[in-house]
Amino acid sequence: MGGAVGTGRAGDRIFAAAARGSGILVLAIMAAIAVFLIWKAIPALQKNEANFLTSEDWNPNAVPPQFGIAQLAFGTLMSSLLALLMATPVAIGIALFIAFYSPRRLANGLGYVVDLLAAVPSIVYGLWGLLVLVPHMEGVSKLLNATFGWIPVFGGDNPGKSSIFTAGVVLAIMILPIISSISREVFLQVPRAHVEAALALGATRWEMIRMSVLPYGRSGMVGASMLGLGRAMGETIAVALVLTYVPGINWHLLENGGSTFAANIAKNFGEAGEIGRGALIASGLVLFVITLVVNMAARAVVARRKEFV
Repeated sequence: MGGAVGTGRAGDRIFAAAARGSGILVLAIMAAIAVFLIWKAIPALQKNEANFLTSEDWNPNAVPPQFGIAQLAFGTLMSSLLALLMATPVAIGIALFIAFYSPRRLANGLGYVVDLLAAVPSIVYGLWGLLVLVPHMEGVSKLLNATFGWIPVFGGDNPGKSSIFTAGVVLAIMILPIISSISREVFLQVPRAHVEAALALGATRWEMIRMSVLPYGRSGMVGASMLGLGRAMGETIAVALVLTYVPGINWHLLENGGSTFAANIAKNFGEAGEIGRGALIASGLVLFVITLVVNMAARAVVARRKEFV
């Protein structure tokens, strides 16, 4: 018995050390990435003649160099938020249907399909968006402009098909299976006693979901949504294929034009000079920071719900 206890304690110590080391390694890798980005970005930032945070121009190869991230930050945040707003309700609805409404045989097949969609490479979504979705988006944009043109973001005189809104639609389709898959797993972890108690008290299926399932799974839904948002913010090829670059911030999201951090890096890195690459790395550093802030905010929201779980 003594030997078994000693072996167990040794195993616990080894596991604790391995877990602690893994956590430290992750932090070290993140710190190394941040240091590398800062080191590579400083020379370009020192030569920049424009305000890096507020300028809408991107001319790092000019003499003198002038570049800023205002347009890139705007395009990244707006397209990602549009994608999140469009994808989250649909994804949660799909997850609830699979978990509580669909017959078991059908639920297993649907769950497999959703998981399979989450594994599709982004280049496939980008090509589909370019060849199938974009040609039909001009009519959709004109309809939205005519119906909701009194809302500034849907206003404008020339709604087009290669806009931030189109990029948001492609991103929404891309992140939908991720949010749905994680939300479904969270809903399936709801204690059966909660579900059966609500039904036994006479609640309808929707009332049971509203009272027992959604409160329990709120932190999981937030985590899934933030994971999808992070995927959307960092997406490169799909956005680069469907979005037409036009300089300057345009608050009319249905009009052609816009850019994002990742798409700008993908399009310009190969042809950029030394200053241009430093500028692109600096923009990547900003995206790195924004993504960390979003994930930290999501973590804080999830942590606030721990006591309920």
